[in-house]
Amino acid sequence: MTNIDRRQFLKNMGLVSGGVLLATSPWFSAFSEQKHSIGSKARIGIIGPGSRGQFLLSFLVQNPKVEIVAICDLYKPSIDAALKMAPKAKTYTDYKKLLEDKNVDAVVIATPLHLHYNMAMDTFDAGKHVFCEKSIAYSMDETLDIYNKYLQSNKVFFVGQQRLFDPRYIHAVEMVHSKKFGEIEGIRAFWHRNNDWRRPIPIDATDKQINWRLYSDCSKGIMTELACHQLQIGTWAMREIPNKVMGHGAITYWKEKREVWDNVSCIYVFDNGVKMNFDSVLSNKFYGLEEQILCNKGTIEPEKSKYYFEEIPPAPAFLQMINDVENAVFGSLPFAGTSWVPETANSNDGHYLLDKKPESDGTSLLLEAFAEAVITGNQPPLIAEEGYYATQLSLLGHQAMAEDRTLIYSDKYKIEYLNHKKQTVF
Repeated sequence: MTNIDRRQFLKNMGLVSGGVLLATSPWFSAFSEQKHSIGSKARIGIIGPGSRGQFLLSFLVQNPKVEIVAICDLYKPSIDAALKMAPKAKTYTDYKKLLEDKNVDAVVIATPLHLHYNMAMDTFDAGKHVFCEKSIAYSMDETLDIYNKYLQSNKVFFVGQQRLFDPRYIHAVEMVHSKKFGEIEGIRAFWHRNNDWRRPIPIDATDKQINWRLYSDCSKGIMTELACHQLQIGTWAMREIPNKVMGHGAITYWKEKREVWDNVSCIYVFDNGVKMNFDSVLSNKFYGLEEQILCNKGTIEPEKSKYYFEEIPPAPAFLQMINDVENAVFGSLPFAGTSWVPETANSNDGHYLLDKKPESDGTSLLLEAFAEAVITGNQPPLIAEEGYYATQLSLLGHQAMAEDRTLIYSDKYKIEYLNHKKQTVF
């Protein structure tokens, strides 16, 4: 998005007029500081300009307030590709050397999961601001360590949860929080694909370098790569975290050179009894991905940018008459009755959340907000905490499946955050 597009977006969403956006998405306060960043630049270094890193870089280089000053990777083709977008950047093969570069104000970490911990901790220690791709870390203890280091650092900390800045999701959650659909009674999230997640291996690379997501010492697979996005939507909508999780994971189809599951199913339970289900199958893509927020008065599907009310207009008179006749006939039979009629899904076309499909999934706004925060030194509220809990819940679900038992979310990992006064997150 250009700056003009962003200003129009914020205006449409109600931030400029002081509407409900800040209540739903307080991290948008990063843009209220933009007047203090005029003429300034965020000098950013990229650690890990692979496929995801290059995607982030493609937005950063378009931002006039960003200067890409350094790039680090062990894999030369990734360096070469990044230099085509940021030709003036200094290159490194040792990320610690990049951290010694005094021209670097902030670092974007887009490396394999198992490398996040040391890189994030070292970046904070070097006095730099941090943008870390999700999930934050390989273990729950590492994730807590990084968060505590951030609190001690007085630096900005962003996590790559782009749905926080996606207009579809912002509007959906605002409608949920305003009780337009009543109370949340259940959340269903799924992310289905039909591929083995394997990428071709160039002649100058190893399988583990390229396909690290398939190795258990580098990744937790589906949970840390996919579930972290969708679990965050559930906690954002609920404004609380679940305290119990159970589930099962297995390898049933993609069995060659794979150490992580190709299908998972988890149930997260909130204190009020509401459940959030997460399912992923990597051998069937028919249903794709979606989060479904089920309320007593309606349903929201933010990825499709649609919502549906439970009560819909009655059928046309002729169809209603036929329906009444059929019900009367079957109702007269001793083995029938109203319970005989199957409760199949409603035929409901629903309504669109937005007038038109957004051109961005939120990544551009997320990175623009990071740049603003780096320049001003102001951490937007809750954005670090949303990323923290998304990672923690993903890892907790993975542990429950690995141990084949129901787990309670330990108080050890529950955090609080300071914003003028102490308050529990969410």
